[in-house]
Amino acid sequence: MNVLVILLALLLLLALGGFLVWAAIRAQQAEEDVETRVFAYLEEGRELNIRSIEELELRQPFSERVLYPLARSIGNVLLRFTPQRMLASAELDLIRAGLRSKMDPAVFLGLRLLLGVMMIALALFVLRFANPDAARRFGLLMVLMFGFLGYYLPFLYVQRRIRQRQRMILKALPDALDLITVGVQAGLSFDGALQQIVDKWENELALEFARVLRDIQLGKPRSEALKDMAERVGLPELSSFVAAIVQAEQLGVNLSNILKVQSDAMRLKRRQRAEEEAHQAPIRMIFPLAFLVMPAMFIILLGPACFIVFKSGVFGAMGG
Repeated sequence: MNVLVILLALLLLLALGGFLVWAAIRAQQAEEDVETRVFAYLEEGRELNIRSIEELELRQPFSERVLYPLARSIGNVLLRFTPQRMLASAELDLIRAGLRSKMDPAVFLGLRLLLGVMMIALALFVLRFANPDAARRFGLLMVLMFGFLGYYLPFLYVQRRIRQRQRMILKALPDALDLITVGVQAGLSFDGALQQIVDKWENELALEFARVLRDIQLGKPRSEALKDMAERVGLPELSSFVAAIVQAEQLGVNLSNILKVQSDAMRLKRRQRAEEEAHQAPIRMIFPLAFLVMPAMFIILLGPACFIVFKSGVFGAMGG
């Protein structure tokens, strides 16, 4: 009986060892296949004299090698407890900011939590060298503020990128409408006019038009592709343009007339925005004038006179 048990145990050990050896060989082959495909697809290895994938990975930035994978691991855990509405909102914000190709909602949520923990650690490090009484009174408040700031900073960065991207698209939109109008009037189709902009321009609006054309080539209807673009950008002016194009396509209206009207309306709105910003300029100049320019002028103009008066001893004689 004991001999039979020993033989079974040896067979199990041999089977387990054989399986581990087979798994190691398969893993090594898979790694070699991946390495072969990588260097067959990218000639970067030969150009940079890179001999292994590890060396290629070490040439990547620190954020892509360490920070993003760590944030993805944390984000994958957070995805289980995050509502779908919040995930959809985060993904839409990343798309509108032009960051969706660099990170997904999991990485974004992981970065927020990771930065919040890092800021809490920084607050605890600062409190270690602070006054014990002040640390006891304001330590908890400082930790909470630092943690909230670290968690909220990525969101502020994404919102800032969204505003910058929308501003760039809004600035290029009137000129793009003019080119589309000229192209349509010259006999091009609407897609052909968009292609002209994609070929000649290198900005965010041209990238959006390129994605619209790619979606149309993949079989999506033009109206849906344009609506998706308006949703991705989140700009009222672009949404109005898309709505006009879709309506003209549904009603069979002449597209060149619609484009001409939209172009004139966009230019009028741009002129109105410029006038509004010009009217707001004096109000925006109050703070730098009152707290930066005027004190500097007083120091330059009155500083030498005050120095001469103090040096002459007038105030001392008055006190005596």
